[in-house]
Parts: sequence; C-alpha cells; structure tokens
Amino acid sequence: MRFIDLGVRAAATAIRAGEVTSAALVDACLERIRAVDGTLKAWIHVDEAGARVAARAADAAMRTGATLGPLHGVPIGVKDIIDVAGLPTTAGAREFAHTRPTRDATCVARLRAAGAVVLGKTHTTQFAYRDPAPTTNAWNPAHTPGGSSSGSAAAVAAREVPVALGSQTVGSILRPAAYNGVVGLKGTNGLVPLEGVVPLGYSLDHIGPLARSVEDAALVLAVMAGRPLTPEAIEAPRLAVARELFARAETELRKHLEATIERLAKAGARVEEVRLPASFAELADAALVTLEIEAATYHAPTFAKYASDYGAGMAEMLARGLKRPGIEYVAASRTRARVRDDVAPLLAQHDALLSPTAPAPAPAGLGWTGDASLCQPWSTLGAPSISLPSGLSAAGLPFALQLVQAPGADTRLLGAALWCERALDPAPAPPLT
Repeated sequence: MRFIDLGVRAAATAIRAGEVTSAALVDACLERIRAVDGTLKAWIHVDEAGARVAARAADAAMRTGATLGPLHGVPIGVKDIIDVAGLPTTAGAREFAHTRPTRDATCVARLRAAGAVVLGKTHTTQFAYRDPAPTTNAWNPAHTPGGSSSGSAAAVAAREVPVALGSQTVGSILRPAAYNGVVGLKGTNGLVPLEGVVPLGYSLDHIGPLARSVEDAALVLAVMAGRPLTPEAIEAPRLAVARELFARAETELRKHLEATIERLAKAGARVEEVRLPASFAELADAALVTLEIEAATYHAPTFAKYASDYGAGMAEMLARGLKRPGIEYVAASRTRARVRDDVAPLLAQHDALLSPTAPAPAPAGLGWTGDASLCQPWSTLGAPSISLPSGLSAAGLPFALQLVQAPGADTRLLGAALWCERALDPAPAPPLT
C-alpha cells in the first residue's frame, strides 16, 4: 500500500512499528498535494517547512523512547476558520478578516499533544457560509465539493492527508463528506471546544473530522473532545427510517438507499419505520432565525465597516439578521428546545436514525455548495450525526447515508455507524487516485 492510502489508525500503527517514518509520510502527502492540488485546490496554505520540522521531531521522539500519543506522527489538515499558531487564519475572506494567531485553537492543541503533525490549512467557504471556496470535487472537478468544509473533504478523499478538520453549523461537515465519498462526523454540540474557531452561529457550531473510516473519525473526535469515545458494541442495530426524510431525495439516490437498507436488514439490522413528531416541521424556520441573528451579532462591527468585502450570500444573510427583533430569537430558542424534547425519545429507542445525508450527489457547477436541509435539523438540535459513503451513482459520484442519535449518545451512534460500515462495501477511491 502507498503511504498516502494509510488512514489515521493505520498510519499511527505503522509509525510505531517502524514500518514508516512520520517524515516519509509527510513527504508522501506533500508530493501528492503537488501532483493533484492544482486542479483540486483543497489547500489555502501548506506549511511544508513546519510540517517537516514536526515530523522529524516525531521521529526523534520514537528513537528516545518517549511516551507516544495516539496520533503520533500522523499528518492532519485544518479548516481555515480554526487557529493554528503561526499560520494565517483567513476564514475564506478578504484581508480585513485575516489574523495570524499565536495560539492553537483548543481542538488543534489537543491534536498536537496527541502527536499529530499539522500539514496546513484547507479552504473554507467565506466565514463557513454559502459563498463558495475555489475547491473542486475529488470525483469530478466540474462538480461542487460541498461546503463549508470544502477543502478538508476533498483533501481527504484525494489522499492528500489522512484526516482533516471541518466545522458544521448547518451541513458543513457531513454534506461535503457525502459529496466526496468520505466519512464526516460531528459529535453532540459542545463536545469539542470552540475556542480559537471563527464562529458562524454561536449555539449551532460544531467541530469534527473528515476521514476515510468510522474508527479514524471516532479516534480524532475523541482526542479533540479530551475523553474516550469508544464505539458501543452493537450486534444487531435498531435503525429507524423516517420516510418523510427520504421523500426529499432524488429518485436514483432514494432507490439506492432503499436497496442499502434491505442489505443492512439482511445483515442483521432491525429496521423500523417511524414518523417524526409534528413539531419537527417548525425546526427549519427556527434554525434560520438562530443562524442569522447569531452570525449578525458576531459580524456586526466588521460588516458595518467592510460590507462591500463580504460575499453576496454572507452579506444578504447578515443584513437579514441585523433586522430581526430579539423576540424572534427567543421564540426560535424555545422551538429548538421543544423539538429536541419531542425527538429525543424516538432516537433513544433506536441505535440510529438513518436518512440521506443530502438529497442528491454533488451538483454540477461550482457556484453553489448544495442542499444542506437534511443535515440542518441535527445541527440545530445539537445531535451527533455521521455520514457514511454507500456507493456510486450512474454518473460516478458518491452516494451517502446519514446516521443520527440523541444528544449525548455519541458512542452509541459510533457503534451503529461502525456496524453499518462493516456491512457495506468498502468505499472506493476517486478516479484521480
């Protein structure tokens, strides 16, 4: 196997066993970036010098018998709304928003303490909202990679790095994971600290990994959370299916997922059709109000001064948020709490709720990052969710399914995801690999 094909656990194991050095793995990733990123455009800043220094230090620690962390010597990518000491944070915006932090974000500090080597910063949509990044889809450069964690998803899919960090406020980890055929994971809201992360929606933001397996994603999430997240052992998962979510999917994807559900059932899963509570229909409006007001609260000072430097989508959203009265925010918060209480018992009765991650594979064109409506509810409720690659469309683009659990039940979700991953065919690599 090529070094660039190693996942997180496999790379860490190979480094500990002396089968590969961190320096060689970093060099392989850098060579891969040089080979394909001219088209992919996943990275805004590659820290070749810093990554090589860190990799050599990791290899030296191996020789001295130092205590090694679970990610010792493994390269990672970091979405460019997350601070890395000494590297610029641009948030995908113009110069007025650029900073050069002297401290790592808490999640990055924990990853480095576990031995990870920061390879660089990956492209994000502007301020992690809708205005697209320059990144293209790893399967077809004429299609969107999704957003806002565009560069992170494409880089992992293209074997430029084993894992990269993303953020999700609406659908910004799971949707690009689905479009690029990788695993995207976000935990319960608050599981990963947000210090050192440029906010979009204060109460909606999550940090999570994009990787190529459930185990890899779970390991990285646990390190960032600062506590173990061992997937629960599940022999025959109880999977809930809500047909109103499937009704949003395009025909080819819906048929694919119906066949996937049958396959999971034959493998031993207990599949039960459920109906979401009536209050669920109120959640999308509450999410929009919350996002617009929270984003406007953070951006108000700079938007007043640099409005013309904001992208069209972000500017329109902030203008709406600045006009919304506080009573709307209070009402939206109450709606979120009520729906969370209504949905939680249904989720707790099952190991996961299964749905499409997005209504269709990655759309053609780079002017739109795709439909996040099937991810939005779980971000709004702060519920843990994961996207798993499940096959390919007739056009050769990845299909994906989404699994969800109740807030706080992260290890149960991971157990169900691990079972489903093992019951499905291994995810293929993009043609460019």
